[in-house]
Amino acid sequence: MQDKLGVYYNPIPGNKELRTYIRLNNNDIEFRLWSAEDPELWEEHGWVPWTAIKEAERCYASEGKGSKPPMHLYDLDAAFRLLKDFVQDYFHEKGE
Repeated sequence: MQDKLGVYYNPIPGNKELRTYIRLNNNDIEFRLWSAEDPELWEEHGWVPWTAIKEAERCYASEGKGSKPPMHLYDLDAAFRLLKDFVQDYFHEKGE
């Protein structure tokens, strides 16, 4: 899906109040969260590269935290599919 902020997916099925936006930047996929319930989330948390998300996951695990990090919000497979579809649609619309 796409709107004025960019290409996104809903990371929690059935919850349209939370979106994960994606973009390709410097050969890395970046993620950014938006929440209808927390409008400041978009401004407070900028674009986060996938490499940083994976590093945070490793650090979280090594610190022995009791709960899991919110990796369900960052779906690399969904990001790849959406970006691929976006690029294909873009070139199809241009007639290329």
